[in-house]
Amino acid sequence: MTLPVRFTPTADAEFLAVIAHIGADSPSAANAFKEKALHTLSRLGPFPESGRAVPEYPALPFREVIVAPYRFFYQVRVDAVWIVAVWHGAQLVDPPENGVSG
Repeated sequence: MTLPVRFTPTADAEFLAVIAHIGADSPSAANAFKEKALHTLSRLGPFPESGRAVPEYPALPFREVIVAPYRFFYQVRVDAVWIVAVWHGAQLVDPPENGVSG
């Protein structure tokens, strides 16, 4: 079964901020990154466990996919694969606050 891939409001805002940041220097690079990220994330629908456990917090129910230089943190739920955060790889990772409720 293929799950839909959805962004939480926070992750959606972070993703849009990343695209805007890249786009300030190069709109074509921003579009290329957006397309690459969405393509990579779409593979989580049929293969939700394909990302790796978050190395800093392996016991938490989150996984990650890297679309260099950004890390997309996600949580697999019954209804969807939820992207919960988007961070630059150089950022120090705090544990995800609450993920998806329900």
